[in-house]
Amino acid sequence: MLRISDQIVIQDWELTETFTRASGPGGQNVNKLATAVELRFEAARSPHLPPPVKARLQRLAGRRWTEDGAIVIRCEETRSQARNRALARERLAELLRKALTAPRKRIRTRPTLASQRRRVASKHHRGRVKALRGTVGEED
Repeated sequence: MLRISDQIVIQDWELTETFTRASGPGGQNVNKLATAVELRFEAARSPHLPPPVKARLQRLAGRRWTEDGAIVIRCEETRSQARNRALARERLAELLRKALTAPRKRIRTRPTLASQRRRVASKHHRGRVKALRGTVGEED
């Protein structure tokens, strides 16, 4: 069981963990032990997440979101299987917490009068600079 917030708790049946051999340093350990963890969360089928949260989660997950609606998180940072497992679960929890908070709606503002005047003045200045680039007439 993975507690995300007071209202949302992910059950164990929604999570699948598979262990593989990790790459990188570790000496003989790397060839013998399966320390890397791949955590799979069936987000699209989860009854605990409302549809807007699922939509935000899909956008936040990016490449980690699969075609069948699962999130796959791979962790092979440490040499310990238990530590990698805890890190993967924490990353999933953090991703879910980010998806829970709805983005604030943007309030449209108007440009100030001074900024409008600065913009127009810079356009006039630029126009004058370009007007001076014309061909030079012959002098008699």
